[in-house]
Amino acid sequence: MPELTFSAAVLQQLSAAALAFSVLIYVLLDGTDLGVGMLYAFNRAEDDRHVMTLSLLPVWDGNETWLVLGGGGLLALFPAAYAIMLSALYLPVFLMLLALIARGTAIEYRDRAEPRKRWVFDLMLMGGSALAAVSQGVIMGTFIQGIPHDGARYTGDGWEWLAIFPLFCGLALMAGYALLGTCWLVWRTEGLLQTRSRAHARRLGPLALALVALLTLWTCGLHEEYRRHLSDLRLSLPAGLLLLAVAGGFWRASVRFALLPLCLALAGVVLVFALLLLAVYPAVIPPRLSISAASSPPLSQGFMLMGFAVLIPVTLAYNTFGFWVFRGKIRGQAKGPLSGK
Repeated sequence: MPELTFSAAVLQQLSAAALAFSVLIYVLLDGTDLGVGMLYAFNRAEDDRHVMTLSLLPVWDGNETWLVLGGGGLLALFPAAYAIMLSALYLPVFLMLLALIARGTAIEYRDRAEPRKRWVFDLMLMGGSALAAVSQGVIMGTFIQGIPHDGARYTGDGWEWLAIFPLFCGLALMAGYALLGTCWLVWRTEGLLQTRSRAHARRLGPLALALVALLTLWTCGLHEEYRRHLSDLRLSLPAGLLLLAVAGGFWRASVRFALLPLCLALAGVVLVFALLLLAVYPAVIPPRLSISAASSPPLSQGFMLMGFAVLIPVTLAYNTFGFWVFRGKIRGQAKGPLSGK
């Protein structure tokens, strides 16, 4: 194989970074929305559910843009990885997309339905959010566990995602998304709903931390490369200490503050994501298909990266503008417009 030029190697690393960034932003933004949807199960009052729906209406569709950007980017930047992953994960990907459609439909139409029929949309929102979260966790777990392939084609039996590790990742991601959802409600709501959400956040925080610790230890045991990467204290030790500091700060902040718990929970997700990237790098399909082996031609990657250079800032600006316009507390009595403090 001819040696890669410096420019081609840089394009490959930038492509991987752009793809990882898109996935991370999706997890941070839409993961929060999915968490709110799952929390319908613990907030049964009509006024509470109305407020929760209003908190999602202005932002949920923009948040899902990052999923499209990540999926399209994987196809264009790393076509070999896309072919292998999609072949291995047809069913969980299909279930995720179906769940996201059901969730979006419920958000948009719930408050327009007759009161006696709203339970259907509530069920779609709760079930769709939970199924999407589990499916994404299973996809992540299968990716980390490793997908059998010959370098160009998938060689498994299609059921690797039903192993214990991917299913555990699905449950762990559900807990993480639920934690983000409770912190979102602490920030955006008031009264009894906010108080209840604070209590949920203080229960889910230790659970999420314990699941992350178990997930990290389990990941170390999957492949020797993972153990070697995560045992490099130059990177893993600062990340671990930061995660503990964030957890301690979250525990204290969740008692009194509104926005700070959400910020700290998001910071914790970023640190966990960084640890997982540290474990699998430089594989794009762990543990053997590397970034360079799965990359599209340099011209294709250069063209796509120019698109990313435009789309990422524009999408970030759109998300930021949406959050700014619809900032503030949401009051259920208004039955429609969002009012800020």
